[in-house]
Amino acid sequence: MAGTLGERMGIQLLEASPQRIVATMPVDGNTQPFGLLHGGASCVLAETLGSIGATLHAHEVGQAYAVGVDINATHHKAARDGIMTGVATPLRLGRNVATYEIVISDESGDRVCTARLTCLLRDR
Repeated sequence: MAGTLGERMGIQLLEASPQRIVATMPVDGNTQPFGLLHGGASCVLAETLGSIGATLHAHEVGQAYAVGVDINATHHKAARDGIMTGVATPLRLGRNVATYEIVISDESGDRVCTARLTCLLRDR
């Protein structure tokens, strides 16, 4: 992830396949002015994971890359510190569209955010 927003935010990729993508991100450095995890940071983690999975799937179906076309997120719980873990799993993997659910949890395993990302799969 050299030179990407994910690197700047401290995202560490742990596992990647079209069926499951896992990464961590620290709360520290990714907060809003009140010291809570920024909702946008959760969206960046979610889009990073879903885009990686969609791109891996794109290669399997003869496409070159994936571009996000829709993201939504529900923030369930605030976080002030620690490491968040995101797990992306596919809801639908098609030839031209891939949709992932991304669950972001804190170190206690409590769900902090649930996001859904839809990517368009493109050829060169």
